Amino acid sequence: MDLKFGLYQQQTLKLSMTQELKQAIELLQYSAQELTSFLEAKATENPLIQLENTNIKYIDMRNDGSKKSRSKIKERDDKQWIDQIAQTSMSLQDYLFIQISLKTLSKDEKRMLTQLIYNLDSNGYLTIRLDEAAQICGLPTEMADQSLRLIHNLEPAGVGARDLRECLLLQINRKKECPQIVKDILLNYFNDFAEKKWKVISNGLNVEMNEIQLAADYIKKLEPRPGSAYHKEQPQYIVPDLIVTIENENIEVNLFQKHLPNVQFQKDYYATMSAYKDQQVKHFLKEKTKDYQWIMKSLQQRNETLLNVGMTIIEKQFDFFLKGPAYLKPLTMKEVSHEIGIHESTVSRAVREKYIQTPFGTYELRYFFSAGLMKTSGEEEEQASAFQVKTMIANFIDKENKLKPLSDQLIVDELKKLGIVVSRRTIAKYREQLKIPSSAKRKRYG
Repeated sequence: MDLKFGLYQQQTLKLSMTQELKQAIELLQYSAQELTSFLEAKATENPLIQLENTNIKYIDMRNDGSKKSRSKIKERDDKQWIDQIAQTSMSLQDYLFIQISLKTLSKDEKRMLTQLIYNLDSNGYLTIRLDEAAQICGLPTEMADQSLRLIHNLEPAGVGARDLRECLLLQINRKKECPQIVKDILLNYFNDFAEKKWKVISNGLNVEMNEIQLAADYIKKLEPRPGSAYHKEQPQYIVPDLIVTIENENIEVNLFQKHLPNVQFQKDYYATMSAYKDQQVKHFLKEKTKDYQWIMKSLQQRNETLLNVGMTIIEKQFDFFLKGPAYLKPLTMKEVSHEIGIHESTVSRAVREKYIQTPFGTYELRYFFSAGLMKTSGEEEEQASAFQVKTMIANFIDKENKLKPLSDQLIVDELKKLGIVVSRRTIAKYREQLKIPSSAKRKRYG
């Protein structure tokens, strides 16, 4: 082997990750809210950028708003009916304080009750130990225990419990018609009951399995989260990035950008500052103009990429948009990237936290990318989407004989009859994703 040292010239071409390129990649994966925040930050640091919010209407103070006709007000109210739906404004704590206000209590008792009530979570469970509550209030633990028993007697039944077992016991103690077997199970065999080890309970209580089944049906009617009725989360509204419209089986997709501010160039400011002969001012204007042009180019590229991805999804999932979610086909980001001519990672960034409005609801763009499973149809081999297989599993279990529920292997056999080849492990994974328990835990005994 002849090794020699020397200096050689070689021309190579490689991509350099500049700050502009890095920001362009980040701009593509921004959600609508993140993009708005980014543009607002840019407008703050760049005086040549002006944002105009298209979703904000200015009120002309010269017009008297009180002169609007009743018909227009009624028309507006009819359109905004969803905002008029009544909400429960009373919290769990408020409801409990109303009840204890009717009782004669000392100042120490009220202080202890207040401490305990404000340490209830949204489900109505106590999140603090009694000795801790007593120490905070500077009162004996016996008073904390007495106050907790008082809370246990308030409505809703089960409030103030420290665990699920205590919550259920508090509820059945108020029911005179409660079967004795239910109390015995909750008191002595709660863990075995939860894990559905019913044979252990049957032997321990010397009862038949169908009696335990009746007890289970009774327990299912109890409320495991007594405080949830007083906990109302604010609804989260999703603004779609793409809107699909269908007319005569012709599908059209458009970008929806009314919620985004319009980026405008400050011509007056640029003309005023250009009049100065200072070199630093000219350099500043040149730099900020370049920044504005880069933002506009990046926004245009973002919109084109998002629209191309949306159009490709519609092309690949044509039956979904015409017939519904049951016709969702297998689709990978690699297929879309090859179709558009961009990298797979670019598709991943483009669909991140982006939504599309369809005739069947608003979906995240990632929803349309589903793994494919082998499907044999005669001599041809096709692909069945994971979503379709999950739907089939749910239908099989919904129609099964509850006395002899289908095992994962039996579901595999049923799918094989339909020409879909799936492993038992895959069935178990999909079943867990659907939050469906195993066949042993689904079995009924009468």
